[in-house]
Amino acid sequence: MIIVGVGVGPGMLTQKAIEVIKNAPVIYSSKRALELASVHINCETQEIENYRELHLLPEDAVILSTGDPMFSGLGKFAGDRDRIIPGISSLQVACARLRMNLTDIVAITAHGRGASLAKDTLVQELELGKNIFLLPDASFGVAEVASVLRNMQINARIYVCENLGYPDERIANGTVDSPPVVQSDMFCIVVVQ
Repeated sequence: MIIVGVGVGPGMLTQKAIEVIKNAPVIYSSKRALELASVHINCETQEIENYRELHLLPEDAVILSTGDPMFSGLGKFAGDRDRIIPGISSLQVACARLRMNLTDIVAITAHGRGASLAKDTLVQELELGKNIFLLPDASFGVAEVASVLRNMQINARIYVCENLGYPDERIANGTVDSPPVVQSDMFCIVVVQ
């Protein structure tokens, strides 16, 4: 199979991704990824029902992954013979919007990993003086990040980047004592020390 990153928002498909999508015999995708690539699709599509069974799909199947497949995406399900086509990730777009060098930030994902692991990783990286990009989880979001920063007595800026790449994109910032308010389900958090 070929796992293709379709970018974090509209208009963020790479030329290689478009080529693979246009020539695909069958595409498996989430609803959101399908919407991002729909204008380039010329074949049958099926919604992915069980991500853990991707390895059972036909060898020539194209799997669409939002953002980049190797950044908290479907690339983790790739086998040795599968191809991965990178996409533009929320990390890349957030850094571009905030004018931060990718080498000056550490990426953490709490998504689906639980609050305890995310908190431990966040504390470890903050102790090293790192700036943080965090993909949140329902159990670990802005309030929890602000609480960790407060407990560690770190005075940092907290940014919430919502709907990156979409017309209603929004970036709000705040402090540990007055963190930004999240207004969307699709967001990431950036902490700048």
